[in-house]
Amino acid sequence: MKFTHREIERTGRLLDVLTDEERGLRIIVSRLGAELVSLALRNGAGEWIGFVHRDNDLSKPDRGWANHSTVMGYFLHRLKDERSLYRGREIRGGTHSFLRQKLFTDVSANLGAGEQAALTYRISPNEIKAEEYPLKVSLALTYTLRSGELAVDFHFHNQESELTAHLEFGLHPGFAAASFDSFTLEMPAGRYRRWFSPGNYLSGETEEITFAGGDMPFDRAQLPGSFILEFVDVPDRKFVYRDAASGRKVVLDFAGVPYFTLWSDGGPFLCVEPCWGLTDRHEQRAFEEKDGIQTIAPGGDLRAGFRMTPTLADY
Repeated sequence: MKFTHREIERTGRLLDVLTDEERGLRIIVSRLGAELVSLALRNGAGEWIGFVHRDNDLSKPDRGWANHSTVMGYFLHRLKDERSLYRGREIRGGTHSFLRQKLFTDVSANLGAGEQAALTYRISPNEIKAEEYPLKVSLALTYTLRSGELAVDFHFHNQESELTAHLEFGLHPGFAAASFDSFTLEMPAGRYRRWFSPGNYLSGETEEITFAGGDMPFDRAQLPGSFILEFVDVPDRKFVYRDAASGRKVVLDFAGVPYFTLWSDGGPFLCVEPCWGLTDRHEQRAFEEKDGIQTIAPGGDLRAGFRMTPTLADY
């Protein structure tokens, strides 16, 4: 199996291009925010067909969501008034935290022994300001191509010798569609909990949903307000995103993911976001007491991830 890796620069952005040449599967990752800006398959005519919103387009749109697959951490969604208290210390940050604004300089490519290839983006505590996150916690984010799928894996290491670290993280991929009305999302059967978030913050109200499986049981007209969902009892956590008009399909495997969010601003895409944590409450709690907060023991590690497999109708 043949993999290739190229480093390119475009419009002032440093990009990594990793390609499975045999399967015709390619990813492009921006070193700004370690953001996946393209997930593409080569069709029968040899053309690259993109799967994420504004795939491989680095320009700024006149309106609408401008991103592709935002990396979220060390918190996600929002802090109330862009501030919080962590262990009594003030931290500050905008939507989805600071990783999206970091230029990753510690980047490595591993073309493997033939079965898989990976790109890894690392950030160390000395690259994180105390007001962004005060503890010494590093991150290695890895994108791996294997057997026609893309695996996304987070590895956090707590360098503190005595303190437990608290954080949240996730990915915010938007999957492209011909129009806002053309996509479907098949959700697996099981029990879910919806966390209501009027005005982008949790109200504390939740709703249990028992779902038989099939098309998402939510009104797409309400997607701009987002649906934040927790897996309560969902044994098989595979989702199928389809856009019949373009022939695109993505299978998402969320095994091990505790929460996910569905969102769109009404544009031609749907965000299906695996999340390890939740947004702030309107009545804000201390950062270490946030709903869904993840913990890492002193000197310990936290590893988590998910998988997505794109296909084309004629592929």
